Amino acid sequence: MIRWVLVIFIGLIIFANLLPWLQKLGLGKLPGDFRFRLFGRIFTIPFASTIVLSLAILLIAKFLK
Repeated sequence: MIRWVLVIFIGLIIFANLLPWLQKLGLGKLPGDFRFRLFGRIFTIPFASTIVLSLAILLIAKFLK
């Protein structure tokens, strides 16, 4: 259980850093992605997009195995 929480947390960090590039592809704007403004800065928490990317990577890994 701890392992999966760690994997999701690392995925969120990586995805948040890649978000400006991925928004050009349409990711980061799904209904489960949260954006909020705090102290004049915009923060994003891309939950839904992270799950979509994780499923895509899982399917690719299954087919290559």
